[in-house]
Amino acid sequence: MEEQKFSGGSINPEIDEPRMFGGRLEPVRLPWKWATERLSRARNYWIATTRPEGQPHSRPVWGVWLDDAFYFSTGSLAAQNLAANPAITVHLESGSEVVIIEGAAELVGDAGLVERVVSLYNQKYNWVMDPNNLPGPFYAVRPRVAFGWLSDESGLDGGSAFHGTATRWR
Repeated sequence: MEEQKFSGGSINPEIDEPRMFGGRLEPVRLPWKWATERLSRARNYWIATTRPEGQPHSRPVWGVWLDDAFYFSTGSLAAQNLAANPAITVHLESGSEVVIIEGAAELVGDAGLVERVVSLYNQKYNWVMDPNNLPGPFYAVRPRVAFGWLSDESGLDGGSAFHGTATRWR
């Protein structure tokens, strides 16, 4: 069965259990809103790209969640990697409230969208970025698949947190 792709607008992805190690406990699937709230409020994110030779490359970035997509800017090695292979993984810094999205990074070329993203970026980071004089391009990542879970550190009982909340959104 072909995986459903997330579409623009307000998405309502299919929820199921990810393939993960460990035993099975009574599941509590996390709603997509849980993930988008964390993607919206996070300050720092990690991206993982692939170098042309196949080696992985990870780095932290700032970004914003808007209209069911993650937007970020980078002029680093990651930009070169994305030019050769747009596949990307984005995840939060938190190991207690985990959200991971997988997709493809697309250059944002629409001037109106760039202005919206830069406005949010400036508000979020108390920054003064000019949308007409960017240090590097902005990328949009629309999730193809996403994962989330709460770890034991989240305050839930015993080992049930990780296994009981592990969720995949498609």
